Amino acid sequence: MLFKRSRGILKRNVDCSAEFERSIKKLKKKDKVFFEQIQKKLVEIIETPERFKPLRNILAGYRRIHFGSFVLIYTIEGDIVRIISLDHHDRAY
Repeated sequence: MLFKRSRGILKRNVDCSAEFERSIKKLKKKDKVFFEQIQKKLVEIIETPERFKPLRNILAGYRRIHFGSFVLIYTIEGDIVRIISLDHHDRAY
């Protein structure tokens, strides 16, 4: 997957779960401003995936970033960033 950024094109392997794909499609229809915020943060995640908070206990190995009441959960596996889910905080954990 290619993500454009201000100084060219960033190449990194990105894998999005079916759950995330469904969530993002619904969001794009409902709230375009929030959708654009998520797109910008996805570029940041892909550029520097280690930047955001690692989770602990049973979610060890996963990382998260908050968007208001929502949480995006992802993992880093070598040079692959796997986007797992985008859900309301109450349902995400």
